[in-house]
Amino acid sequence: MAEKQNVNQSKHNPEFTIQRLYVKDSSFESPHSPQVFFEVWRPELNLDLTTKANDLGNNNHEVVLVVKATVKMEARTIFIAEIFQAGIFVVKNFPEDQIRPVLESLCPNILYPYAREAITDMVVRGGFPHLYLAPINFDSLLEKRSRIKGCNDRGRMH
Repeated sequence: MAEKQNVNQSKHNPEFTIQRLYVKDSSFESPHSPQVFFEVWRPELNLDLTTKANDLGNNNHEVVLVVKATVKMEARTIFIAEIFQAGIFVVKNFPEDQIRPVLESLCPNILYPYAREAITDMVVRGGFPHLYLAPINFDSLLEKRSRIKGCNDRGRMH
């Protein structure tokens, strides 16, 4: 009887599995090469991050982390490196209020090192110095977005 109860409990325990990690899209543009290679290197980096989650059904979710690094010098774009790093994740038996943090924080935390490596590789292959992208705290970003959404919701009439 105890075995049957354990089996029933395990059927309802939260389950998180990585099914697949892959590059959905990537691009690198260097509009001012080769002239830029002869200039003094004073880059200004702008980093944009976006996450998108798609419900694929059957507890499968695709999460896409878009990382776009734009480097400028004196208002000229030196290069743009962009990666759409994706993964398919099984998110099963989670309470409804925990699914969003899994998809918007845990999954991007898994994807970011791959995206960071791909961006760095593109930049170096483009002939530029190594680009170090600092770790990102996706938990903090999710919390900030939730606070902003909460403030915006309070001002609306329901």
